[in-house]
Amino acid sequence: MDYGKSGNAKSGKNTPRHREHNQKGSSANPFGASPAKQALIERMKAAAEAGAAKADDTPGDKPAK
Repeated sequence: MDYGKSGNAKSGKNTPRHREHNQKGSSANPFGASPAKQALIERMKAAAEAGAAKADDTPGDKPAK
């Protein structure tokens, strides 16, 4: 008996088990469409400023007198 041939069929290697909702090439995320880098930089700067403002307001960071 050839035990190598028994069992389930092997699925393709490096293939997803299902389709992603935001996969490249779909109508929601077409190839070549990337968000503007300027918008990304603006979001990152806003998040950094918000994080810095939050860190300044934290009372645990200041030493007790």
